[in-house]
Amino acid sequence: MAFELPPLPYEKNALEPHISAETLEFHHGKHHNAYVTKLNELTAGTENESKSLEEIIASAEGGLFNQAAQVWNHTFYWNSLTPNGAGAPSGDLAAAIDSAFGSFEEFKNQFNAKATGNFGSGWTWLVKNSDGSLEIVNTDDADTPIAHGKGQTPLFTVDVWEHAYYVDYRNARPKYLESIWNLINWDFAAANFAA
Repeated sequence: MAFELPPLPYEKNALEPHISAETLEFHHGKHHNAYVTKLNELTAGTENESKSLEEIIASAEGGLFNQAAQVWNHTFYWNSLTPNGAGAPSGDLAAAIDSAFGSFEEFKNQFNAKATGNFGSGWTWLVKNSDGSLEIVNTDDADTPIAHGKGQTPLFTVDVWEHAYYVDYRNARPKYLESIWNLINWDFAAANFAA
């Protein structure tokens, strides 16, 4: 069974002015699609051909891990964003953020600092640990919190590879991070928190 590029959960221009249609043309249409294509090349005719992305991520390493994790990470990232963002979380997730970080504003400050300081290419995540606590986690390159059996549940992620923001923000990662709060899908994050 071949892996397929999942469609975006919104139109390519829906995240403007924060993320342009041009960025999504490259990021989803070229980068994400290339990971899917390469993953299919690496799994064709092997025992991994019938595995889920999560099963491959749990058992693979090297190039196969990188392709599978990048397919998973990108799909999760697209769902972490919504044109109807710009708000704040509510309910149990809001209470957990306040408990862990002191306030929503302080959480955003800490998240942006961690994401700005994420050296090179990678991802910054809000995760729920197995004890129910929240943590901001950086991963490098294709790495993902679901890979290491730590019991971390990703709630949302922000892609900090340059291809996520270079068209719109050039090399100014902090400006991208300031703008991304207009797009965070708190319904998606809350559903992951409740799961």
